[in-house]
Amino acid sequence: MIRKLANNVYFVGAIDWDRKLFDELIPLPNGTTYNSYLVKGQEKIALIDTVDPKKEEEFFNNLDKLNIGKIDYVVSNHAEQDHSGLIGKVVEKYGAKVVTNEKCAEFLKTHVHVEDDDIRIIKDGEELDLGEKTLKFVFTPWVHWPETMVTYLKEDKILFSCDLFGSHYATSEIEQNGGEKLLEMAKRYYAEIMMPFRNIIKKNIEKIEKLEIEKIAPSHGPVYPNPRFILNEYKKWISDNVENEVVILYVSMHESTKKMIEYLTDKLMDEGLSVKLHNIVNSDIGEIAVDLVDASTVVIGTPMVLAGVHPLMAGAIYLVNALRPKTKYLALVGSYGWGGRFIDEIKEMTKNLKAEIFEPVVVKGLISKKDYKKLDNLVNEIIKRNKD
Repeated sequence: MIRKLANNVYFVGAIDWDRKLFDELIPLPNGTTYNSYLVKGQEKIALIDTVDPKKEEEFFNNLDKLNIGKIDYVVSNHAEQDHSGLIGKVVEKYGAKVVTNEKCAEFLKTHVHVEDDDIRIIKDGEELDLGEKTLKFVFTPWVHWPETMVTYLKEDKILFSCDLFGSHYATSEIEQNGGEKLLEMAKRYYAEIMMPFRNIIKKNIEKIEKLEIEKIAPSHGPVYPNPRFILNEYKKWISDNVENEVVILYVSMHESTKKMIEYLTDKLMDEGLSVKLHNIVNSDIGEIAVDLVDASTVVIGTPMVLAGVHPLMAGAIYLVNALRPKTKYLALVGSYGWGGRFIDEIKEMTKNLKAEIFEPVVVKGLISKKDYKKLDNLVNEIIKRNKD
């Protein structure tokens, strides 16, 4: 599929309607796209990123439809294979020179085996003249790899933003002004991939906002002809502001932890708090990630297994810790059969959260009436903090 974004500027990427898992980790309820863009200057032609190698045939068919016989430059904004996996074949078929930064060049040589002689290293802020089309390269490290950069087409005021502002969203509507579905997919993408780099993204957005941008063209999902739509949403997500929301993650073996979580959930809802409940046995990690973006409080409920955290919960805690949400408060509840140090384990596993930890509520065996009073105290603490 080809779509014209501006005069002599084309989307030549591929739509992957059927992909259900990314990085063997992230569920894709709506597939994804691999966005590649062709810019035709009066003198030179540049390709910005390629596509996942699984979509090789579709990608080269798109270029053939545009009667492309030579590509002078292939810009690599990011070395990950879903962007750069076909760079070697583009170099071979079209005689292109790979244009990228020094760090990305190192990765390309190891990840997709690009040769030194085929690479042109550029510096932050450097420009490349194609003849009435000028590409400006802006380094944006750690969104989400250390080598990532964005490319700005000066004359058409298009920002090719790589993974920044992306969405795993297979759609034939390559340009979208906004809407509930796009917002849902963009927030999910931010939560799963960009959230750990929230503070770095703040600095990079300040950097790119110095450019006059009329369109944002990411590497996954639709192009934004209204850039303020996604820029404003990102500013909310990366801010330090949280909502009065409680995300509860739990797993239960013999009903005790489940009863504790049900009681806690009802009490919090009775007090007017928004609660997002996830039984991790059957939860979508993408939905968990989205709910973590704005939540003030996270509750972890788990039984002890072999003196430690339940293995499924250990995986969920690892995810939460790796995503580094801006959560301010953490509550721990659970039950045990004979002993163990699972609360200490959870505290050790959540150090990235920088959250205040409430007094844990831990019971032996099935929860009793006196234990419910401890849960009441925990509810009161959560309510107090969310109303301060």
